[in-house]
Amino acid sequence: MPTVHFTDSEGTTRDIDAKVGDSVMETAVRNGVPGIVAECGGSLSCATCHVFVAESDLDGLDPMSEMEDEMLWGTTEDREDNSRLSCQLKITDDTDLHVTTPETQV
Repeated sequence: MPTVHFTDSEGTTRDIDAKVGDSVMETAVRNGVPGIVAECGGSLSCATCHVFVAESDLDGLDPMSEMEDEMLWGTTEDREDNSRLSCQLKITDDTDLHVTTPETQV
């Protein structure tokens, strides 16, 4: 089963079984994962679902779109090389993704 491992800014990790076709953001919201605000509901018009993807997992993701790249410049916590918007990360059969949520989204 696809799994997303959410680690918060204090180091606590929650392993969540995910549904194929959903986004990482939808998985987080549905399971009450702290640190994902998702104000826009996944319409790529905010940056409140910002996550840091584990370096070892980056190569397995679809490339970042130009719009996502632009939105990441508006995050509350500084953007890093492994920053992504979790609404743009789709769950597949092979998903075993490790992400860390920033200390704040707003």
